[in-house]
Amino acid sequence: MHVRLSQKGWLVIPAALREKYGLKPGMLLQVIDYGGVLSILPVIKDPIQEGAGILNDPQSLTDEIITEHRLELQRESG
Repeated sequence: MHVRLSQKGWLVIPAALREKYGLKPGMLLQVIDYGGVLSILPVIKDPIQEGAGILNDPQSLTDEIITEHRLELQRESG
């Protein structure tokens, strides 16, 4: 999808993308430069609240590491 930058530096985000990503008029966005690639991201009001539960997994990573370590010790001891 192509867009054109205005002389004032304005960029119009097509309606389909605004709807897909829930972008609303007046929303604060940030532009990030990844060394030649620009990303436009909505600014998260409360990053802790937004991230709560994102890594919610019924299995404990600590338990998995301990189990793997025990198996490794068993393999080494023969």
